[in-house]
Amino acid sequence: MPKPLIAGNWKMNGVSSSLAEVEKLISGLEVSPESVDVLLCPPATLLDRMTAMCEDSMVQTGAQDCHYNASGAHTGDISVDMISDAGGQFVIVGHSERRTDHGETSEIVKSKAMAVLDGGLTPIICIGETLEQREAGKTLDVLDEQISASIPEGVSGNEFVVAYEPVWAIGTGLTPEIADIDAAHTFMRSKLKELGVPEFANVRLLYGGSVKPGNASEIMAVTEVNGALVGGASLTAKDFLGIVHAV
Repeated sequence: MPKPLIAGNWKMNGVSSSLAEVEKLISGLEVSPESVDVLLCPPATLLDRMTAMCEDSMVQTGAQDCHYNASGAHTGDISVDMISDAGGQFVIVGHSERRTDHGETSEIVKSKAMAVLDGGLTPIICIGETLEQREAGKTLDVLDEQISASIPEGVSGNEFVVAYEPVWAIGTGLTPEIADIDAAHTFMRSKLKELGVPEFANVRLLYGGSVKPGNASEIMAVTEVNGALVGGASLTAKDFLGIVHAV
């Protein structure tokens, strides 16, 4: 089984004082086994400082988005090289909030994932259905389209991560039934095999969407769940540690 990854997405949260939670997180992980990878993706304004804090710890850092171009006239955007220069090792691409708020298509997500790979970093490619799509019974159709169109051709399963986040479960406190999570992750693994992804069995498949200490153990017990992409619960060391220790 792939080594589990617990990734925290701080989204548009966090200022200098928030870094105190990172100190608590590092302290709380000192006695943790190295059988799990821990990642924080803060806003870009904190990435360099957070990376410096985590240098001698088991916590890795990453970014929440990037531009698919290496440089240029793209005001407000950041490149993969900038993320790497700030110490980031991962980049989240295709999060539903980017797809919805910024109109990002799967083709754009693929371009960003390719840029991340070209820059020597690891993309976390996000997919997931809306409530409307779920109620229409189209969950697997949506996952099929987004996986097929978002993952660059020929990339090895050791080089990228996929995160399944039902859009309707993000920040709502709602989670799918365990059987539904199992079905989605089993489908994703089989789809990666169907697409001919080299080392498809090594792709880490994360679940995201209202993951909390109280439900993490049950979710992590699902066979094809190889970790979690955590939103609000990653903002406090206590809650994030509870999820990490659930693995």
